[in-house]
Amino acid sequence: MGKNKLKRFGELETLSRIFQPEFEEVYQKDYKLKGRWRQEVFKNDKPLILELGCGKGEYTVGLARMNPEKNYMGLDIKGARIWRGVTEANVEGLENVAFLRTRIDIINSFFTPGEVDEIWVTFPDPQEKRRRQKKRLTGALFLNRYREILKDEGIIHLKTDNSGLYTYTLELARYNGLTIDRYTDDLYLTDWDDETVSIQTYYETRFRAEGARIHFIQFRLPTDREIKEMHNDSE
Repeated sequence: MGKNKLKRFGELETLSRIFQPEFEEVYQKDYKLKGRWRQEVFKNDKPLILELGCGKGEYTVGLARMNPEKNYMGLDIKGARIWRGVTEANVEGLENVAFLRTRIDIINSFFTPGEVDEIWVTFPDPQEKRRRQKKRLTGALFLNRYREILKDEGIIHLKTDNSGLYTYTLELARYNGLTIDRYTDDLYLTDWDDETVSIQTYYETRFRAEGARIHFIQFRLPTDREIKEMHNDSE
């Protein structure tokens, strides 16, 4: 491990707005702040929005700066990456942002049903090999986990440069009859009056400089009522 990574891991221990539970604390167990993030961390009852696989936390911090009336949490397993966002949040004194260092596949250990209002998935690993497609953060396995923590009508946003992941997600949403609010295969040619979709991370800036198109889809998972109706119809 490089010296910079060791230094950043050490600094994370001294900063606020970052939570780093040991895996043994949360695997098939509830984290101590589950259901209490607003009360214990943000000290308010404002909407809670997650960014999954947040990397350096640029999008999480950007959203928090732009929308002080909402709470934002960035989740990632890479401490050396997440260090940047945590550092910026501390330096700027952003009280509406926090970071959680953990694996996304155990997200249900951290949030109760209906605790989360929105989820952002920004430039995730597209998991292009067939044997790894079940690990896609917009795949059925993960969408079922998100449904357990999202409120009814909760929104999921995907922003990606990978056309395969974008098409896969769009087709999956259509196949399952999900509500699709908006989508585009070329975000920066779309005339949307929405600053939140135009935040650019380091990697997005680089992708665009290389000529890549940025794809975006915003959709919603079924409500509890809709799930019950689908279940009744199938009986």
